[in-house]
Amino acid sequence: MKEIEKKIREYICAYEGPKRMALSRRYPFLRGPIIFFRHFLRNIQNFFDQNIQYRREKSFFECVVARHQSVLRRKLGQSNPRLQEQKITNLKHAIDKLNGIVIEPNHIFSFWDIVGKPRYKDGYVDGMLLSNGEVVEGIGGGLCQLSNFLYWIFLHTSTEIVERHHHSKDVFPDSGRVLPFGGGATILYNFIDLQVRNTSNYPLQVKIWLTEDHLEGQLYSPHQSMEKFHIGEKNHFFVKRGNHYFRYNEIYREKFKDGVLLKTENIVTNFAPVLYEVTEDYIQKNHFKVLDFSHVNCDK
Repeated sequence: MKEIEKKIREYICAYEGPKRMALSRRYPFLRGPIIFFRHFLRNIQNFFDQNIQYRREKSFFECVVARHQSVLRRKLGQSNPRLQEQKITNLKHAIDKLNGIVIEPNHIFSFWDIVGKPRYKDGYVDGMLLSNGEVVEGIGGGLCQLSNFLYWIFLHTSTEIVERHHHSKDVFPDSGRVLPFGGGATILYNFIDLQVRNTSNYPLQVKIWLTEDHLEGQLYSPHQSMEKFHIGEKNHFFVKRGNHYFRYNEIYREKFKDGVLLKTENIVTNFAPVLYEVTEDYIQKNHFKVLDFSHVNCDK
């Protein structure tokens, strides 16, 4: 526990310490050119990356190696339910690009390289986006649910996460959460990507679709996998700092073969400021543990 407390103290002090402000925030007029340059640079990088390869097959392999589903409509704070309906429109367009994609061994899946840039003329609409912890509307909003979904399902087979980002702030209180906090993957065209390498000895194929209430999907292979994976969390706390709260947890992946644990790896350690009100009732109702760091002195 002392090691965890030391780690949390380091996170708090780093958060409260001097920060370098991004150039685009200091000079807002540079935001457009900077984003254009980053898009251009990432497209060049992907073009010359020989490992980013995939193909599409209309028929699917025989063996299901992983499956997952997520609810399409969830209560997210005070956000407008209209944005969730528009999110579903965006999901339909992106799924059309992803369904049937095959990733050969040692090749890399890139979300944005496959889906491409969301554009109004291609049928995408405005949906909910998170920007610096605030809810805004923007084209392609809601596709983070799809990247969250794919990240989670890829974790349940033999893959290496090459690039993955998560939201730096805890924006909404839990409502029907079934996955660990911080277990998703945020995206922003195209320089915040989800990239996954197939480290198995067989190709993996994505099958993904929408029902009335769920986003559902499976990973297929021509061979049945003898390996099983379990994703769980440890040391999940709310961290009280005066009148403010942070959230901390550690997510692990366990690899089994024939029921024997072969490997345990820490996927990510999450630490994020909480932007919603944390009440005693909320803590007790959800059985959260709280660590009080109100008197920690970062100057020592």
